[in-house]
Amino acid sequence: MAGYFRTALLLAAMTALFVGVGYVIGGRQGMAIAFVLACGMNLWAWWNSDRVVLGMHNAQPIGPQDAPRLFQIVGELAARAGLPMPALYVIHEDQPNAFATGRNPQNAAVAVNTGLLDMMSEREVAGVVAHELAHIRNRDTLIMTLTATLAGAIGMLAQFGFMFRGRDHDGRGNAFGPIGTILLVVLAPIAAMIVQMAISRSREYEADRIGAEITGDPNGLASALLRLEGYKQGRVNEAAEANPASAPLFIINPLSGLRMDGLFSTHPATANRVAALEELASRMGGPPDPGTRIPQAGWGVPPQQAPGPWSQGARRNPWG
Repeated sequence: MAGYFRTALLLAAMTALFVGVGYVIGGRQGMAIAFVLACGMNLWAWWNSDRVVLGMHNAQPIGPQDAPRLFQIVGELAARAGLPMPALYVIHEDQPNAFATGRNPQNAAVAVNTGLLDMMSEREVAGVVAHELAHIRNRDTLIMTLTATLAGAIGMLAQFGFMFRGRDHDGRGNAFGPIGTILLVVLAPIAAMIVQMAISRSREYEADRIGAEITGDPNGLASALLRLEGYKQGRVNEAAEANPASAPLFIINPLSGLRMDGLFSTHPATANRVAALEELASRMGGPPDPGTRIPQAGWGVPPQQAPGPWSQGARRNPWG
């Protein structure tokens, strides 16, 4: 419950920041106009976010005939989570990763990179899928859409403040003056981004926990996280780099330039997530898994002479 409470507080902080920026720029009238605009943006994002993000990454829908074993695993895990079967998509991307999207469980999708199917065992893929199903069950996909939209609205308001120099509630001009307006333009979007990143990190820990409970195998997810972190090194996800706003959706940060567990990181440090999963495994009565030990630098790079069956596009699907 602590994770949900923290997320609620962060969303409240994001909303307060949005309202405050609107008031500073245009007083009550400016705040009201900005609120209406944000509501329209949120409504559009609520209905269209899944199609937008899937299109960003050129995700291709797949059916049971394309990957029957993958569909069987996802269907069994969805049933254990009390969820309808999500739509499945594959992204032809060497960097192993996955994300979930959709406004609710009835309109949800799980997208997996071909790199993940190439490099992960069934146990590890099950852990990753369960993590994404946890995001769907927790409505995290909707939460992240709202935070991204609010962050964008705050940036837009700050730009309005710079362009029009705003009016206070007495119509005398922005009470902060030119210097204050410039600070608002710079600092408000940064503050919104920090809150957005904090919400993302909080939801990742919660999805790890619930995903591990769905499979009953925290060590399987911990092993998958370590392998994903190791295998992503040197593999640039071009679509994610071009659309960094989608980074919080992925199970592992897909951006090559953000590797710290700090203010500007979209995800917690993998070592911290693994430690939490190992603690959960201990509480559940399972012994620590040797496969979840933190690897040395450079661990997990697959041999170049033996690429996985998905990497050549038309080659045989390992989940068929």
